[in-house]
Amino acid sequence: MTSTLQPATTTEAVKRPGRWLALSVLVLAVLLVAVDATVLGLATPYISEDLKPSGTQLLWIGDVYSFVIAGLLVSMGSLGDRTGRKRILLVGATAFGAISILNAYATTPELMILARALLGVAGATLMPATLALIRNLFHDPRERSLAVGIWGATASAGTAIGPIAGGFLLEHFWWGSVFLINLPVMAVLVAVGIKLLPESKNPDPGPWDLLSVVLSLIGMITVVYAVKEVATHGFSWDPVAAAVLGLTALYWFVRRQLTLPTPLLDMRLFRHRGFSGAVLADLLTILGLSGLVFFLSQYLQLVQGRRPFEAGLAEIPAAVGAVAAGLIAGRAARRFSVRTVVSGGLAAIGLALAALTVIDESTGYPLLGTALLFVGIGAGFSFTVTSDVILSSVPKEQAGAASAVSETAYELGAALGIAVLGSIVTGVYRDFAAPAGTPSGAHESLGGAVEAASGMPTDAAQALLTSARDAFVNGLSIAVGVGAIVLLATAVAAWFMLRGQRLDNAA
Repeated sequence: MTSTLQPATTTEAVKRPGRWLALSVLVLAVLLVAVDATVLGLATPYISEDLKPSGTQLLWIGDVYSFVIAGLLVSMGSLGDRTGRKRILLVGATAFGAISILNAYATTPELMILARALLGVAGATLMPATLALIRNLFHDPRERSLAVGIWGATASAGTAIGPIAGGFLLEHFWWGSVFLINLPVMAVLVAVGIKLLPESKNPDPGPWDLLSVVLSLIGMITVVYAVKEVATHGFSWDPVAAAVLGLTALYWFVRRQLTLPTPLLDMRLFRHRGFSGAVLADLLTILGLSGLVFFLSQYLQLVQGRRPFEAGLAEIPAAVGAVAAGLIAGRAARRFSVRTVVSGGLAAIGLALAALTVIDESTGYPLLGTALLFVGIGAGFSFTVTSDVILSSVPKEQAGAASAVSETAYELGAALGIAVLGSIVTGVYRDFAAPAGTPSGAHESLGGAVEAASGMPTDAAQALLTSARDAFVNGLSIAVGVGAIVLLATAVAAWFMLRGQRLDNAA
């Protein structure tokens, strides 16, 4: 695709020495974030048993990271453009590792929620910086496509490594150990990154507008909070007030960006149809997938009775498919078209989710594994190409801000997906018929039901578990079905919004 925002120049084709070694450092940061996201899902039943969070607190533990990171990504991406992407990446990685210790040793649901929120602050510095540095390391479009593919493939590999490593740790140590695996990765990243990563930033950045930062943070967090509350508890004055506050803040943020000489986020980027289409596709894809991603580990462990390590192995097909597709996505998009690859990938995910609406407690692995493989293939194709489109659409000086928009769409989609689809699962689950004398905590989460059953007579415990598992699977089936509809609709929208988009063959 030839950017309409920046003409190609011959200097763009200059190949920086050591760029592939530098890429190896960047993918460590991606690995760090991906592993952390996946091990949380595996650890959720153990966190639920130990900390005894309510159903609402459990959802907060799952999505507060996304809330905070969604609110800060644009600000941190812009800060990296101004102060140096290498600097903010290394500082963020160090903080990410340190805060992982707080996650590991949290003793109450409230402390766990706080730890996840602080991790979101650190995480907001990592992903925009990695993509922005790729944009500045790889000027040749074909090399950049391959680098983005490797970047995406590493994230997918992290989704496989996380469950396997996490499953092993959960079988031999306490649940907090899954967060401590961040520490060696962080240590290698910082030590090697100091030597290998080149510094890059906008040579004429202008001031970092603090009011814009505040407006972005307030707007994103309050809007997502409002959606979560409405999805969980229905309409009331609190979420309505939060939505009004958030939308007002976002409107003010946009107006301010249009008037500032050096805005935090250049809103003109959204006039580029390819940029807007890629961002929207990413947001809706993650939203539709969130129900499966967040509850799959609970289904494998608490419904089908798999051990944590076995549950981690069961999720590998998705990562394998994503890695394979990500590495060839750029080539496929050049041979066919951007919209063919993206829409085809999204349709594959949608059809795979539709197939999973028939799951029950006894569903065999062939169906589950095949569906996960196609989810991974579809995600590998679509996310890799949309990331390339976003990076190619902007001048390299704005790579951090553009990357932050891409990651904001991802995190906002995750937060909204967990809020909406997660609330569907929770809402359906809470209504199951329980034997007399069942503790109220059994209706808060499936983990709570498993714990309650352990202290009940055998017949009552079996009746409780059967009823609770059936309700959980019913809720999951509905959430996956809604996700399938979202993905298939997004595939159609991407076909039209990405019409005429191409990836460049040369600078």
